[in-house]
Amino acid sequence: MESFEQLAEQYKPMIHKIIHSLHLYKDKEEFYQHGLIALWEASQRFNPEKGSFTNYAYTFIRGRLLEELGKMVRANERYVCKEGEFWGTVPDWQPNRTLENEILLSYWELLTPHQQKWLLYTIHDGLSVKEIAEKEKVSVSAVKQWRMGARESCENE
Repeated sequence: MESFEQLAEQYKPMIHKIIHSLHLYKDKEEFYQHGLIALWEASQRFNPEKGSFTNYAYTFIRGRLLEELGKMVRANERYVCKEGEFWGTVPDWQPNRTLENEILLSYWELLTPHQQKWLLYTIHDGLSVKEIAEKEKVSVSAVKQWRMGARESCENE
């Protein structure tokens, strides 16, 4: 039999026709690759005494693509939640803010007003050191000092 490259080039339109006839519009390249693999397997398994290679290749490739399509459908059913079903199963997630707030308040009195600002901006607003400095109209270095002082106060307690 001829080289596989020649065979692949010759049967390329057939593979594309099978993909089209099965209405495969997603992952066309992946199905084309499966079609090429099926063509190679068909060329290895073909027995010339049982008929023409073209008919055998068509049937073999089509069957293999249908198998792959079935695998993909089963995988999507098993591993992908449908949009509405998913959000109905997710419990409402609320972090335990009361415990967090109690812990922070226990250290609050140990901090200076600047350190309290740093803590509030960092924890509550999620601001960076640079953003806090811009908001308070101070240098980044000053905010870093507030942070360092707050950490030291909490560690010493």
